[in-house]
Amino acid sequence: MASLENCPECGSLFVKNLRSVCDACHQEVEKQFELVYSYIKKRDNRTATRIEVSENTGVAESLISRFIREGRLHLTHFPNMTYPCTSCGDEIRDGSLCRSCKENIRQGLEEDRKDRERKDRIKEREAGTYKTYHSFNAKQ
Repeated sequence: MASLENCPECGSLFVKNLRSVCDACHQEVEKQFELVYSYIKKRDNRTATRIEVSENTGVAESLISRFIREGRLHLTHFPNMTYPCTSCGDEIRDGSLCRSCKENIRQGLEEDRKDRERKDRIKEREAGTYKTYHSFNAKQ
């Protein structure tokens, strides 16, 4: 169901449906995409970085990054094009996070899992539900 909202870009009132911005702002973004795409599709500009593309087209780096994240620009065709990691800002070519941030998250999850297991063992001991095994000497 469509709802009436203010455009987050310009503040004008619009009916929100598939897009999260008004038609005028959407058209502006499309114009900027066409500017970027027409610039980088030229053979001489295929090796340009995101910063160079931004400087030469006037399109904000963040918007170029958004085009890449949305899959509108495929980096396989542009060897020097990168965009910032969502977490730390390091330049990456795929995904949302750099290797370092992915590893930090993986380690954090592993530490959390171990901590939960340790807490569960402590709870079992305190509740007396842990299992104790006794071995009896048959010669007694």
